[in-house]
Amino acid sequence: MASKAFRIFIFALLLLALPFLQVVRCQSGASVESEEAVKDITDLGTVGEDEQDFGDGSFSPAPGVDTVCVFPKNSARIVVAGEEAELLAGVKNDGDSSLNVISIKASVHYTFDHRVLIQNLTAQPFNNASVPASSQATFPYFFAVSKYLQPGNFDLVGTIIYEMDQHPYQSTFFNGTIEVAEASGFLSIESVFLVTLGIALIVLLGLWIHGQIQNLSKKTKRAPKVEVGTKASDASLDEWLEGTAYSQSSSNKLKKKK
Repeated sequence: MASKAFRIFIFALLLLALPFLQVVRCQSGASVESEEAVKDITDLGTVGEDEQDFGDGSFSPAPGVDTVCVFPKNSARIVVAGEEAELLAGVKNDGDSSLNVISIKASVHYTFDHRVLIQNLTAQPFNNASVPASSQATFPYFFAVSKYLQPGNFDLVGTIIYEMDQHPYQSTFFNGTIEVAEASGFLSIESVFLVTLGIALIVLLGLWIHGQIQNLSKKTKRAPKVEVGTKASDASLDEWLEGTAYSQSSSNKLKKKK
């Protein structure tokens, strides 16, 4: 019984640890990819204070302009609610003219219904942020989702607005899922896992002790009973009563029966 419970516990422990191993493996692989992407981009952007107003209309991307997005030191794309996060928007200009980056903006949507807008994040303007033809640059974007946003997966849409030959354009450099997490509290994922593991070990130890007690009780019940004879005690009793009135009455009864 104890060995069977131990095997069940080991199997459950492997199932609990499997997601953590997958997360570590995915994060290590994604971090290598993000580092390679950052190396391929030259940092030329400077953050400004005044944003040029192009209205609420959307523009088409310019031909020959490609974009890429990297979450530095955050390959899992985990964003803590209410805290500032950073991403890098990379722009590669293969066109014939230089482009001027105006601003970067982003928005948060539901994953199951992309049409539902949850939050418009703050737009970040840039000054003197130009990307000449046949060159590339990266621009930082700092944002923070609402601290009241419930933890879970959401879609983040990041857009970079720029102009070429005095015509406005925009390109979506990121359209993917991010994970919104609560601010660090008393318990973390690691501490919850360790507490769960400790409770499981205590339960396993209790099952093992219970099995040992049951085995001991079964052995005790199976022990043979020793019957103590009464012949010796009867003989000694007869010797002690010999010559008394009890022995004489007993002998008289035996004679009458005969």
